Amino acid sequence: MFYALMAWDKDGALDVRMENRPAHLEYLETTGVVRQAGPFLDGEDNPCGSLIVLEVDDLAAAQAWADNDPYAKAGLFRDVHITAWKQVIGA
Repeated sequence: MFYALMAWDKDGALDVRMENRPAHLEYLETTGVVRQAGPFLDGEDNPCGSLIVLEVDDLAAAQAWADNDPYAKAGLFRDVHITAWKQVIGA
């Protein structure tokens, strides 16, 4: 099942994001459950959050994945929302 993880960075946390980006990207690549991912951008084209589509068994697995993301462990996010998602267009 697909789950969309939407996370928004704390204000002024761009340095935290950039410092932890290599570990975050490695986590995305090595866990084997990420189907799509990318940052939200602010008015100056700086990353200010994340949208990640996971393919996992259930909400608990999606939450566990989110909790282990290096960004989450670094305290980057001010808000995280995970919800079931159904792909209609695209493959």
